[in-house]
Amino acid sequence: MTYIISLGGSLIVPKSGIDWKFLKKFRELIIKQIQSGNKFIIVAGGGSICREYQAAASKVVLLSDEDKDWLGIHSTRLNAHLLRTIFFDMAHPEIITNPNHKIKTKSSLIIGAGWKPGWSTDYDAVLLAKNYKAKVVINLSNIDYAYDKDPNKYKDAKKIKKINWAEFRKIVGNKWIPGLNMPFDPIASKSAEKLKLQVIITNGKKLKNLENCLNNKVFKGTKIQ
Repeated sequence: MTYIISLGGSLIVPKSGIDWKFLKKFRELIIKQIQSGNKFIIVAGGGSICREYQAAASKVVLLSDEDKDWLGIHSTRLNAHLLRTIFFDMAHPEIITNPNHKIKTKSSLIIGAGWKPGWSTDYDAVLLAKNYKAKVVINLSNIDYAYDKDPNKYKDAKKIKKINWAEFRKIVGNKWIPGLNMPFDPIASKSAEKLKLQVIITNGKKLKNLENCLNNKVFKGTKIQ
């Protein structure tokens, strides 16, 4: 089975620096899954490093949304090169930056990154699912579940275990803003609904939980379909 994984930049490079211990364990899990017959396209996010660049530049000059997006895109590409390096013996040598360009490869692993302004890596992941005929996108971040509203602001926020696209899109809205911190971005959600994709949101730090998800066992996370 082919899985598209949108790997949050906060997992690759949290505020404390590159999390090489996480990356080492993540590599071990993906290799184990490939050996069992699964294939992966992993799209690197920008995460906190992206927002740090955007915030720093904004203190110097007035940035357009396009400028903010390009900073984010290049942050994802740097993170993707890091992933490509640690999977040097497994992954296709070219990093996908255009999700509409289908690569012909015998490799069971492809690494992707951001493409162009106005498009998040979540949206790139959805396009890759379409082009590679994958049915499942797994969004890995630092949260166990999506919530009906921001749990950091609202104490009565309720976690979501299963939801349909129509209801989920009421939560995330319809507009993409550079640096937007949503469980799955609004434009990607709209496209995923049209393609009838299943999107799973779960905590990438909890690798045993991710393994259960990939092995079709009980796991903590949000299923959207």
